Amino acid sequence: MMKSVHVLIAMSLFLVLSIASQAEETLSVEEIVKKANEAAYYQGADGRAKVKMSIKDKQGNVREREFVILRRNADDKNEEQQFYVYFNSPADVREMVFMVWKHVGKDDDRWLYLPALDAVRQIAATDKRTSFVGSTFFYEDVSGRSIEEDHHELVETTDNFYVIKNTPKNPSSVEFDSYTVYIHKTTFIPVKMEYEKNGTIYRTGEALEVDTIDGFPTVTKNLMKDVNAGSETTIEYLSVDYNVGLAENIFTERFMRRAPRQYLK
Repeated sequence: MMKSVHVLIAMSLFLVLSIASQAEETLSVEEIVKKANEAAYYQGADGRAKVKMSIKDKQGNVREREFVILRRNADDKNEEQQFYVYFNSPADVREMVFMVWKHVGKDDDRWLYLPALDAVRQIAATDKRTSFVGSTFFYEDVSGRSIEEDHHELVETTDNFYVIKNTPKNPSSVEFDSYTVYIHKTTFIPVKMEYEKNGTIYRTGEALEVDTIDGFPTVTKNLMKDVNAGSETTIEYLSVDYNVGLAENIFTERFMRRAPRQYLK
């Protein structure tokens, strides 16, 4: 009787592992990339995060910035999206606003409000891969790169990660030849990125901490390094809230000039 029980347990375990393996195999590389993009940028209907950014140069000097990110999904397909980034400190960037409208099938719209000039300037699509407020993060890193802009290849599957190589469809629009992303197989959180040019990794990103907030796996600390410059930037999410109920009209030029302070506390 005991032997039969062991056999049944072994058969059940084999069945569970087989189902899990089959589920794994049925995911195409496009589905994996889509799930990772949703986990990184689209969780909940909207979200708010208080952020501390520490920028360290080659000599070890550190500059800090604090800001709030508001994010709203503009449709139920997790495609169109809006971002609003409001800077609290230091004084040279206080009240500056960075806003993004993400689109499918065309370039995103990006604006920057400069309070000292009381001017809103549109950021050209060609500038999306330039430094975000002096950090090693790019403008595109903040709101995310469209998955439609790259060819995706599953180059390896390990016990914990899907390893995806991404090659730009328009190489002249970016500074890299390709970048590799390590995607956690359970949460689909991208935990490591390596950007390559001429066979050399020159830029890396890493999720240092991941917590579950309101049921959503969430990166709460990440690091971006510029290997050539010897500089790095750490972003810490001091607080994160999902499904805040953000109004659509927040993401307009009017509120770039007059911040929606009830959501920025």
